[in-house]
Amino acid sequence: MTFFARTLLASALVFGAVAASADEFAPYGTAKVDMHEYPTINAVFDLNYENPGDMNILYNFVNNTRTPLKGKMVVVTHGPELRVFAKENYEKYQGIVDKMAELAKNGVEFRMCSNAMRAAGFQPNDMHGFITVVPAGFPEIAYLQSQGYRYINPIPLPVKDVRYMDQPQLKK
Repeated sequence: MTFFARTLLASALVFGAVAASADEFAPYGTAKVDMHEYPTINAVFDLNYENPGDMNILYNFVNNTRTPLKGKMVVVTHGPELRVFAKENYEKYQGIVDKMAELAKNGVEFRMCSNAMRAAGFQPNDMHGFITVVPAGFPEIAYLQSQGYRYINPIPLPVKDVRYMDQPQLKK
């Protein structure tokens, strides 16, 4: 038997074993696909992140929500991440601020809790121009909900490549 034939046979045996193994571990069948359209829905994102770097994930969350919902999107910021929006920190957080400014340019509103801002030591004139300072974060969220906005709490946990945490051999 040639090397090519042996390799082909070994590959077929491995593939067959993997396929049989996959069926063995799928007692409930395979997922259905329902890629339906959404009606226009307005949403409010409750932003309270300890780590400013997590706002890179927020960028994806907002974009992945904004596009299919086609409604108004508002981000209410009232946590430690608000320092990202301070002009004095632009150099440090430029990449994140530029992403948030891009969202704002595409119609996403950014509202900041004045209580949190003052507690952090900032004034409205310390913030970038796409921020709107509002009286309070939680009441702003409640107000938007009373206007029909749907609440989203974007917990900053990325899902990219989680499959490979359990199945590292599948990563190409």
